[in-house]
Amino acid sequence: MLDPVTRPQAGLAVRCSRALLSPWSRLSLLLVVLASAAVTVVLYEPQRLLAAGWPPQVGGAGAVVLFALAYGLCTAAFVPRPILNLAAGALFGSQAGLAAAVAGTVLGAGIAFTLGRLLGQDALRPLVRGRWLEAADGQLSRHGFRSMLAIRLFPGVPFAAANYCAAVSRMGYAPFLLATGLGSIPNTAAYVVAGSEAASPTSPAFLFAMGFIVLSGLGGAVVAWCKRHRLRDSR
Repeated sequence: MLDPVTRPQAGLAVRCSRALLSPWSRLSLLLVVLASAAVTVVLYEPQRLLAAGWPPQVGGAGAVVLFALAYGLCTAAFVPRPILNLAAGALFGSQAGLAAAVAGTVLGAGIAFTLGRLLGQDALRPLVRGRWLEAADGQLSRHGFRSMLAIRLFPGVPFAAANYCAAVSRMGYAPFLLATGLGSIPNTAAYVVAGSEAASPTSPAFLFAMGFIVLSGLGGAVVAWCKRHRLRDSR
C-alpha cells in the first residue's frame, strides 16, 4: 500500500527545485551577484589596492599571475579596465604588465560570459525582439568571432555590456575568448605603456600611447555610428 504522505512531499520538492532552477530565478540570482559585485567595488575600491597596496613580499612571475587573477575578478565586478591597465604598467612594466592585463581581460570576460550564459540566457533570449536587437543577436550568433573582434579593437561598447550581450546570443566560448584576447591587445598595450611611462609624460612612448588611445576612441565612435546604421537597415 502506498504511503499517502510521501507523494505530496515529493511533488513539493520537485516544484521547489523547478522554481529555483527556472530561468527567471537564475536571472534574479545573476542580478543579485552583479549588484553585490558593484556594491563591493564602490565600498572597497579594489582597483586602488592593485595600484597602491600591492603586497611587497610578492614578486616575480607569481606577482604577475596573482595580478592577472585579481584583474579578472575586478573586471567581472565592473572595475574599469583602463585603471587596471595603467596599474599593470606601473607595477610590472610594459611586457609583463601587458601579459597580466590581457590574461586578466580574458579571465574576466570568461567569468562574465559564463555567468550570463548559465544564469541569464534562457530568461533574456525570448525578450530579444525589435529590429536592432534581432540584428545584433544575429550578427553575434552567426559572425561571433568577427563581430567580437571588432568590438574589442574599437572600444565603443562597454566591456561588461559586450560580455553579457555575447552570453545571451548563441556565440560559442572559443570564438568569444579568442576574439577578446586578440582584439584587446592594442588598446590594452597603449594603457599599459602609458602606465609604465607615467613618470615621464614627455617621453615618446607615453605620447605615442596617449595618441593611440585618443585615436582608437575616435575610431570606436565612428565604427559604432556606422554599425548603428547597418543594423537599422539590416531588416
